[in-house]
Amino acid sequence: MYLCNRIDGTKFEIGGVVGEGLRNVSEQWLKIAPWANPGMLEMFRDRDRKPYRDLVPWAGEFAGKYLTAAVEVLRLTGDPELRALLEQFVGELISLQAADGYLGPWPQEYQLANRAPNVSNTRGEVRENWDTWGLYHMMLGLMLWHEVSGDHKALAAASRIADLLCKRFLGAKRPRLVELGSTEMNLAPVHALAMLHRKTGRRRYLQLARQLVEEFGAKDAQGQPLAGNYLHGALSGLEFHQLPKPRWESLHPIMALAELHDQLGQDDYREAFQRIWHSIVRCDRHNNGGFSSGEKATGNPYDPGAIETCCTIAWMALTVEMLRLSGDSRVADELELSLLNSVTGMHNSAGRWATYNTPMDGVRIASAQEIVFQAREGTPELNCCSVNSPRGFGLLSEWALMQDAQGLVLNAYGPMTLRTPLDGAGTVTLSQRTEYPLEGKIALVVSPQRKAEFSLKLRIPRWSTQTRVKVNGQAVPGVQPGRYLTLQRIWSRGDTVEISLDLGLHFWTGRREGEGKTSIYRGPLLLAYDRRYNAMDPDDLPILDAGHLRARRASWKHWLPPHLLLAFEAPDGRTLRLCDFGSAGQGGSPYRSWLKLDTGGRPLPEHFSPEGPA
Repeated sequence: MYLCNRIDGTKFEIGGVVGEGLRNVSEQWLKIAPWANPGMLEMFRDRDRKPYRDLVPWAGEFAGKYLTAAVEVLRLTGDPELRALLEQFVGELISLQAADGYLGPWPQEYQLANRAPNVSNTRGEVRENWDTWGLYHMMLGLMLWHEVSGDHKALAAASRIADLLCKRFLGAKRPRLVELGSTEMNLAPVHALAMLHRKTGRRRYLQLARQLVEEFGAKDAQGQPLAGNYLHGALSGLEFHQLPKPRWESLHPIMALAELHDQLGQDDYREAFQRIWHSIVRCDRHNNGGFSSGEKATGNPYDPGAIETCCTIAWMALTVEMLRLSGDSRVADELELSLLNSVTGMHNSAGRWATYNTPMDGVRIASAQEIVFQAREGTPELNCCSVNSPRGFGLLSEWALMQDAQGLVLNAYGPMTLRTPLDGAGTVTLSQRTEYPLEGKIALVVSPQRKAEFSLKLRIPRWSTQTRVKVNGQAVPGVQPGRYLTLQRIWSRGDTVEISLDLGLHFWTGRREGEGKTSIYRGPLLLAYDRRYNAMDPDDLPILDAGHLRARRASWKHWLPPHLLLAFEAPDGRTLRLCDFGSAGQGGSPYRSWLKLDTGGRPLPEHFSPEGPA
């Protein structure tokens, strides 16, 4: 069973850095995308019409990923306008489902076959499709919409897709799903099937899910692996990057192991899942909380290969499952690291576009510019990353506030008010007055509808080594970094918890490509040089002295200020201004998060590096 879980019915009011991102991405992208890119739906309507559309292999994912991201953002904003738009979108989407349950963009003779018509034009020929990958994202989005809206037609549509998959593949029919190729992608329905079994109780969904888990270890006639061997390979001690299929798409079928463990209680499923998660943290999660190097795991967090937006979103979704499965506060630290750095950094400050690659050092380029090859007639702005990126914000609805057997688990800090149901207490309101993550002081007001005893667990980040907590003015002993602080008491309306987090600087000493350089953090925020805020160019940065590293807040008098700007005095007399990573490069200027720091041979406190506390 999961140790903690999202609470259905929680209402959110989010402000600050994250609230700004939510509002902007909702107004400037989610409410616009389907109508500015009508081919997102029309590709399903005319799938059997000639001439066939010239589609990328993963075109079937666009509508599902968009819906998933939009629903999770809606959970946080409750925006009635977005809800109305999604009702229209889902209604039209369901109307395009074929009689046999198929809801993809490919002509009938190419469905569930991982092959596509050879459409010749200036882009060349398309020879494959990732059909079941697209169907997975469709099922996921429809299930999430059903959870939010209660729309039973959406759940029925997802079930019809699952029924089609069962008819085609249940019972190890030939060719098996694993034998169709592109298995990192096309095995993804195993996760949705497991979720649908939990929702509907239909045993055939569980049967096919377990069959697909067995296919993780399938081999061809020559003994070569057909899939990623995610279960037995992980249990044998292999790192994720050493498995046969270490591309990022593999994270979606891997999530089925956590879901199935919850339903079946099989310890080997849990063990394999947790080993893969820890392997990525150790070997492949970058300093900005992003995942992947060139769209896969390489075993090198310093690898300068592209940190694709879709990879980071999949990593965060995997990490939400890990948090549920482990109940470990350090897992929530990872989600915060990704949200406040990589997710804010991958989005344009206005929310109008997102990146394909959000590098540790480099420039920010819109995905519609960098991977423009995915654009098509009717979908000029669509690509895998543009439809997926808002989910990085939306996933906060899954982990900000959770519940365990004792009570509430508060993972997210910032200007926000959360209202959640709790047995015995009615609606519990948690209001935070704070400028976090820019400042470390948080005033948390706890107001249950009825006076009641319950547990409130507070995440104490592992980087906050000197945390102070008071309840109604009385100091609370036993606060430890990297642990939850459990406050068990009878709560009354207006009880106040004062949290003072230590925003002292901490570091990540580079290795390999990062040799001789260091990443500097202030609390959860990675700091970065941006040419926009400095007089010196990227190749002429001063070396800072770790023994005399003092930061003062700096201001930016021009337009588009960063969320945080700090000034550091270098030994050569120059001032180096560092901003939060999420703001770096927003104006198109080059930035750096790996900096030169003279440590004088002294050890530095590290919390996010592979060498730091796990």
